[in-house]
Amino acid sequence: MWIIFGAIAVVATLINLYMYTVGKDYKLAMAIGLSFTALTLCSEYSLVSQWVNVEDWAALLDVVPSMERALWFLTIVSILLNIAPILLEGKGKK
Repeated sequence: MWIIFGAIAVVATLINLYMYTVGKDYKLAMAIGLSFTALTLCSEYSLVSQWVNVEDWAALLDVVPSMERALWFLTIVSILLNIAPILLEGKGKK
């Protein structure tokens, strides 16, 4: 499920940036992009929780250390890309 949520977040972010460049209202796409980023993180956390419940320590040891860094990086990139139009708009008004 986290892959689907992540893909939707990426598409919504690209739509957000596209709508900003063509001068249309981008705020709904921005909200969708950030919302699906949050849902991706929650879904990944649920997956890890399931592994803990079934005591699948091998899966935890293999996946969690590398996924932690990837999730931090991708979340920060998603936030920055989604709020970039707001920052650029504010900079343009000065």
